[in-house]
Order: sequence, then structure tokens, then C-alpha cells
Amino acid sequence: TMKKILLILILFSTKTFAQQTEGIITFERTSYWTKIISRLPYLSKEEKDRAAMTWSSEDGNKEKMLLKFNQNESNYTYEKEQGESEDGNYHWRNDDYIIYRDFEHQTKTEVIEMLGKTHVLQDSLVGQNWKILNQIKDVAGYICMKATTEDTIKKQKITAWFCGDLPIPTGPERHYGLPGVILELEINDGDVVITALKVELKKNETPLKIEKAKGKKINETLYNSMLEKHIKDSVKSYRNPYWAMRY
Repeated sequence: TMKKILLILILFSTKTFAQQTEGIITFERTSYWTKIISRLPYLSKEEKDRAAMTWSSEDGNKEKMLLKFNQNESNYTYEKEQGESEDGNYHWRNDDYIIYRDFEHQTKTEVIEMLGKTHVLQDSLVGQNWKILNQIKDVAGYICMKATTEDTIKKQKITAWFCGDLPIPTGPERHYGLPGVILELEINDGDVVITALKVELKKNETPLKIEKAKGKKINETLYNSMLEKHIKDSVKSYRNPYWAMRY
């Protein structure tokens, strides 16, 4: 009987662990465009005032995103291919945006539509320079720890809340590399907030790997230089670079 009890305990703990390393997280990504535009020093006062008037009543553009993960890989993209307004009256095609990470082989494939084209970025995973702090908070029923880093190209402060009980080093958008799934991400003190609404620990029915991706093949170095050039050109011509690329 002791052997039976031990076997049941082992099976139970293995099952629990297996469940905790596989699942789907639904995120809500909210972009506060008035705030974003007001921060760009090279835009005219007229443009900032126009943005404030346009978005004042409904600032906070919301989009649903899904992060699927297992022990070795993760896939992050839109919940639906079509975006829609909160009242359901307007529909549009979401940009191509799929972030796939293979932690076993330390590689990534990202399908990103920006600057009018779809690009397929393939490269190795390089850890982000995170600073882990001793603050904690609850996100979607999970205790999370705070960590910060900086996006040196977009000059953005990144704040993440990650969960050690979900021990996969993944997260929403292009951010990863912490000892647990990032359940909340804040870009530039709340310009954009991506927060987990629900965490479902279950087996993924479809493969996470991107099988076929159409687009111009690039690597991380080329991607970064494209962003840098676009931001520089936008500053020179006093326009918002984030109409053509993700904030």
C-alpha cells in the first residue's frame, strides 16, 4: 500500500507539473494613444491637441492577444485575425504579428508586419537585461514579481510582472527571459498595458510552431537597424513613427 500511495503521489505531482507547463493565456492589450502622442517631443502642438480631441472620450484602444505555451516553446498572436470595435460595429484586418520561441533550441521566429511589409525574423534567442525587484502583486489569480528593463531602440521603459509558478521564460510581445511567464507588461509607464485576463492550464490542441511564414526574411540586427532608421526619419519629418510599427 505504501508503494501505491507513493505512486499516486508521483503521478499526481507529475500531472500537476505537466499542467503548469502547458496552457493558453488570454491577454488584453490597451494602447493609450493620447498619452503616446503627447510624449513625442517632435510632434506639433496641433497634432497633439487633435489626438487629445480624437481619443479623449475613448482613449484606450483594446485588443485581445493569446499566448500559448508548453515546456519548450511559446506562440503569441492576436486572438482573432480580424479586429473589431468594442460595440462590434467596425471590423478590420489585424497586422501580421506572430512571436514564436523555441526554448529547447534557443531560437525564435517572428512574423511582423511593419513599415508596409511583412517580415519574417529568424534568429537565436538572446536574453534581455532584466532587473528583478522585490515587489509582488496578483495578476489573474497568480502572485507575480516585478522586473524592469529598457528598450534602447524605442527608448521605452519596460515593466514586467512574472509568475514563478508558471516556470516558462516567455511573455507577451517580444519580451521574455524571466524565471516565469510574464502575466503583465507595461510599456513606458502605462502608454501600453498588456495584462492577463485568464490563464488556462491545458493541453494545446494545435502545434505552436509556425509552419509556413510568407514575408521578407531578416535577422535581429537588420530588424533593429530598420526600426532605428524609421524612427530617425520620422523625427526628422515631425511624424509619429508608431503609425507604421508596433509601439
